[in-house]
Amino acid sequence: VSAAPYYFATGQPELAEFYEDMLPELPLPLFLYNMPSHVKVNFSPATIHRIAENEKVVGFKDSSANIPYFQSVMYTMKDRPDFSLLMGPEEVTGECVLLGANGGINGGANMFPELYVAMYNAAKAQNVAEVWRLQQLIMQISTSIYSVGKHGSSYLKGLKCACSLLGVIKDDFVAAPFHKFNEPERRKIQEALDRLPIENGKLIF
Repeated sequence: VSAAPYYFATGQPELAEFYEDMLPELPLPLFLYNMPSHVKVNFSPATIHRIAENEKVVGFKDSSANIPYFQSVMYTMKDRPDFSLLMGPEEVTGECVLLGANGGINGGANMFPELYVAMYNAAKAQNVAEVWRLQQLIMQISTSIYSVGKHGSSYLKGLKCACSLLGVIKDDFVAAPFHKFNEPERRKIQEALDRLPIENGKLIF
């Protein structure tokens, strides 16, 4: 998985050339990763289509949370049913799968994989009522566990803290320059988990 190079913002031709130069050296297939909040650059739909002319480029993950943009990528890539289109933010994955995306890579699935599989299956089956029902739990998770703290790292810290409290991982260590939550924040995460319908470590839905 490769995000666009950062620091000096690349133009779209330069971005395409970067991957065209790199792809012959790669031993594995490649997913393009759109994360403009971190690298300052969006892959334009036309650039994605151009880069994906190389058979090593097998998919695209979008973490921009910009649904009109993602829809334009899906439309541009409609002639490539073999090319996987995945959504990053879980808050909009169900909606995007309803509209034709292949799935998502969602942080919350580390805590409650069954919930996100159920949401995907409901969206794939075009069961809008079930997607809406499951979306309420997904939004409860998003607006509680991911919002403890004051900084952009709150999502990652909240997710890892919740995983440790659920017994999924032993330690919620976060790589430098970040640090895991202290006890006051851990209590808030535990309170958020206590408000979810969890029995024996499993989310009931």
